[in-house]
Amino acid sequence: MQTVNIAELKNNLSAYLEQVKNGEELIVKDRNRPIARLMPLASGEDVDAEEASLVAAGLMRLPTKEKSDDFLSLPAPHVALSDIQAVIRAERDED
Repeated sequence: MQTVNIAELKNNLSAYLEQVKNGEELIVKDRNRPIARLMPLASGEDVDAEEASLVAAGLMRLPTKEKSDDFLSLPAPHVALSDIQAVIRAERDED
């Protein structure tokens, strides 16, 4: 995996993006401190315009693996009403 500082990335952006398109991952550094990873989209991965803008703004990351339905089949956790009330009281007392 290759690393590059921001200034170098800006100066040669097209070349680095070509490497990413060809399957390479790239670690971006700011003053030699890693801050981001550029990696190619998974084959067949379709990103709509809204997702692309959120990713570009750093507000969202695309999943690195396929979604599993196992999570959806988990039972909902049981929380006692008294615990919920205690949390609400504590939250209100902090304000």
